[in-house]
Amino acid sequence: MGFFSKLPWKREPNLILALDIGTEVVKALIFRVDEDQKHGVVIGAGRVAQKIGNMQSGAVSDIGGVIKSSREAILLAKEKAGVKRVEKSIIGIAGELVKGTTTTVHYERVNPEMHIGIPELKMIIQKVQEKAYQRIKRQLSWETGQDDIDVKLINATIVDVRIDGYHILNPVNFQGRDVSMSVFNAYAPMIHLGALQTIADELDLDLLSIAAEPYAVARSIEVEDMLDFSAIFIDVGGGTTDIAVVRNGGLEGTKMFALGGRAFTKRLAQEFHLTFDVAEQMKIDYANGRLKGEDSARLAALYADDCRVWLGGVELSLLEFAETDLLPSRIFLCGGGSALPGIKQALLSPEWAQSLPFSKQPQVGFLQPRDIIRITDTTGELNNPQDITPIGLANLALLDHIEEEKMLSSILRRSMESIEKN
Repeated sequence: MGFFSKLPWKREPNLILALDIGTEVVKALIFRVDEDQKHGVVIGAGRVAQKIGNMQSGAVSDIGGVIKSSREAILLAKEKAGVKRVEKSIIGIAGELVKGTTTTVHYERVNPEMHIGIPELKMIIQKVQEKAYQRIKRQLSWETGQDDIDVKLINATIVDVRIDGYHILNPVNFQGRDVSMSVFNAYAPMIHLGALQTIADELDLDLLSIAAEPYAVARSIEVEDMLDFSAIFIDVGGGTTDIAVVRNGGLEGTKMFALGGRAFTKRLAQEFHLTFDVAEQMKIDYANGRLKGEDSARLAALYADDCRVWLGGVELSLLEFAETDLLPSRIFLCGGGSALPGIKQALLSPEWAQSLPFSKQPQVGFLQPRDIIRITDTTGELNNPQDITPIGLANLALLDHIEEEKMLSSILRRSMESIEKN
């Protein structure tokens, strides 16, 4: 028997697994939901590198390979946590065809003096969701060239509700003529979701949900006055860069493009005739300031053009959000690829800031695990921006647990189920 087989295994009902299946690394976190049900404590973490062919641009390309890497990461997390089984789990999904957008429906009531009741509220939410579904279907059909691509709603949250222009939290029992409701929805193609479901089944995971990763990251931050909070979140992963825009406390939308840290590694491998693994380590050493002056300067010069190309992808992604309003000036970086010095420098370049309608000169910072207030790490292993995505997934699972009994969330969830059946 191995060492870990002798550990005093525990079985706890309040444990949840957060699984971030990245292009470069699978990250597994096991956290315990506290008795107050409003806080999570990470008690185990596992990381395992993916094989080169397992993932492509954030999407699964070898199911068997991903299952193997995921199983190893989960086993590491269980061993460190001293638990044998975790009952529930949440898995993150990324990729260019994962779409997130906020849809607003304006509804003029026939009798403005009548109090809004539950049936009317359900009808309004249903109208929003039907409009959003058709909008996403058209967008994916245009991008893929397929007339009837099969998609599924994976995440939804009510962003804003207004009656006659006044912001309210819950419209029930209010009066008024003009009701507007904005709902953020994230959709993913069934082919991607089917692959993740197969992986979950093979790993014997009881799925709470599959979540769009930029949605999880954007919902991980809370400030005292969320209605005044606006920011851009940029998660630079191995195969993709995921962007989420939050305005006035509401998630406006997400964008993803297929350029991440792996592209920088490949460029280095080609330029200096290195193996991928050696190039990856050299890139990490450069990002951590461990290379000598001459080598560091060579990599900085090599990556300058690549960072400009990457920045072009960010700019294109943000253009759609700039059509309606000024862009938030606060930018938060996370993900393993964000460690490259050229990434932050590119975002701070005056030329780029002037090419987009920012409210003021952008301020760029890094998200850290300590910024996610509901999740506490007891392992000491989660200490940099690359750990934000799995922590964000853990936070989202906790939020869903907290909000499941709220009336608006309950109606929205039933609306999601209704759309799936049709």
